[in-house]
Amino acid sequence: MYTHAPPGYSCPLCAIAQRSAPESELFAPADVLYQDSAVLAMIGAFQWPNNPGNVVVFPSDHFENIYELPLHLACRIHDLARGIALTMKAAWGCDGISTRQHNEPAGNQDVWHYHQHVTPRYVGDDFYASYAGGKALMPAEKRAAYAAELRAHFAKWSPADA
Repeated sequence: MYTHAPPGYSCPLCAIAQRSAPESELFAPADVLYQDSAVLAMIGAFQWPNNPGNVVVFPSDHFENIYELPLHLACRIHDLARGIALTMKAAWGCDGISTRQHNEPAGNQDVWHYHQHVTPRYVGDDFYASYAGGKALMPAEKRAAYAAELRAHFAKWSPADA
């Protein structure tokens, strides 16, 4: 319906979900915080300068944007994002959480697979102004460390913790 992926698009998030993505500077298996048959959460390769630890949550099956995403998966993604937000508060003591999700080029979507960002926030972090210099690639070792920290706390979270 509202698709913008170029012809022959090779979806990097599908490759990650199917565990066929090669390890690279943008992805390593240690980035994955959580995966089941429907959804996946991982530390993002690119981070906001003052807010390291951004997590990307997405469905395992390919849906380009919010217009295509089935409601049952939207609920699963939201539930996982909520658990990650609670986990970030427990692990890092952040003051708040931002969630972001973009659709279509005018909405700043740059990967043609639905995904939601969950980012730790801190009082005075200058979130939007700090991004003016561009996103920074986080090295794989640092991503692995952030993912391990969250996994340790995430194991304590469950949907019953409402």
